[in-house]
Parts: sequence; structure tokens; C-alpha cells
Amino acid sequence: MAFSLLFAARASRSQESGIREQIMANHANVASDLGLHRLPFNLQCKHAAMTTSTLVLNTLFDAPAVTRLRQDLALALRAAAHHGLAEGVCNHFSVAIPDTEHFLLNPRGLLWSEIGAEDIVIVDKEGNKIAGRHEVEPTAMFIHAAVHRIARKQCVLHTHMPYATALTLTEARALDATLSQNAMRFYGRVAVDDRYNGLALDSGEGERIANAMNGADIAFLGNHGVIVCGERIDYAYDDLYYLERACAAQVIALSSGLKLCPVDESLAARVASQVQSERLQSELFFEALRRQLR
Repeated sequence: MAFSLLFAARASRSQESGIREQIMANHANVASDLGLHRLPFNLQCKHAAMTTSTLVLNTLFDAPAVTRLRQDLALALRAAAHHGLAEGVCNHFSVAIPDTEHFLLNPRGLLWSEIGAEDIVIVDKEGNKIAGRHEVEPTAMFIHAAVHRIARKQCVLHTHMPYATALTLTEARALDATLSQNAMRFYGRVAVDDRYNGLALDSGEGERIANAMNGADIAFLGNHGVIVCGERIDYAYDDLYYLERACAAQVIALSSGLKLCPVDESLAARVASQVQSERLQSELFFEALRRQLR
């Protein structure tokens, strides 16, 4: 799948270059079509270039590989709503477009349950929206742009899902990966950012969060929520789902007041390795969600 996405993205890039060359080579015709042929030559070039840029971005948006990514990202959002992981119209999922400096992101103001592939927007590495019919929330641009750029993550899922967020409010700040079997899959993959610093309304805060992750797949953000990253959308969503299940089990166990019984760390590490070495279940789960949440 990764190879096919990369191949399709490169083919799309080649196609975009062809469009740009064709339009600029025939710039006089473009200007005439736009009713600009009476403008000075430099202004004709400017308007033709703007038209070229729009066509290139539309081509990228509709490229087969990007369309598939938009479909998968929208499915992950609807699945998260289905599983009770959403919070109003807040929080965001994003995925990098292979072989580009752009990423896909859910827009501002839509419930996750209503998002379709056509609602996803394209954002550049600085967090600026460059294609799509909706706007983007500032905190999404700052956090996700930084995590993609600095932490070099392909897929980034940020939520305030209840049980995981509940653990960020405790002294430990995070999941104990030596408790339940679901928790053990995350052993050695978790970072903790215990410095809550308010809303991420500037690039500095997004960069601080990205650096605090220190390359980890999972980040518990103190007094805030979690970030789950992966190389593929289906793998990342599977981790998000089971992370919340593991956090729920820990919170429920803690509420019993009984003494908890963690396993040895070497066993937790072995379970984590077992899960990471075979991800077919993640793929099957995501395809089952695709059938159910059309």
C-alpha cells in the first residue's frame, strides 16, 4: 500500500508539472481565456500563474492516491465519533501526502460524524490551508504542522478522549503500560508532556509539543489530551482505539480501590513487540469499520 501511494503521489507530481508547463507555455491563450489579454504582460503572467497554481492544487486534491487518503481520514474521523472519542467540533486528525510538504486535515466547524472525503482540506507545512472548501482551526494548524514537520510523523491523531484525558490529570500523567494486555502494546512507545501551557495559538507552542514527543508514537499531554501517531491511518486509528480501551480499564480498576497488579516490564515489552510485528488485525478492523460506517 505504501509503495502504491508513493508511486501515485509521484505520478501526480509529474502530472502537476506538466500542467504548469503547458499553461505557462501558452500563457497568452490563458490570459485571453480569462479576458486578461489587454493587461500588461507582467500582470498577464501573474494571473496565469495564479490560475496554474489553482489547477495544480485541484489536481493534487483529486489525485487517486490523495483521494484514497481523504477517504481513509474521513473514515477514521467517523469511526472516532462512533466510538465516543470525539469532542464537539474540536480536535483533529491529519495525514501527510507522500512526496510533498502538504498534509490532509479535517476542517473547522464540522462534527466528525458528518465528515466525508470531500470535506477534508490540504494544508502546507506551515499550517496554511491551500485547498478545500472549508476553513481550518488555528490550534490544528499549529499542532499538526509542527508534529508533521518536527516529529516527522505520517499520521497524527489528536483527541481529548475521556479516559486517556482523565489519566493526564493524575500525578502519573499517563497510562501504565504494564497493566492490561491492551496497555502492554504501548510499552516503550509513550512520551509525557507534563507542561500544560494553554491553547496552542502560536507556532511556538505547537513546536514545543512536537519536541516534547521526542520521536514517540504516543504522547500524553498533561491536563490536555493525547496524540497518537502512525505510518498509516489504519494502524494509527487501531492504536487510538485500543489506547482508550486500555485507559478505560486502568481508570475503572483504580476506581475499585483495590491494589493493582502490573506484570514484569520484560513481559510488557514482549507483548508490545508481538503486537507491532503483526498488524493484520489493524487492517481488518479498519476495513470492518469501512463496511459499517459508509
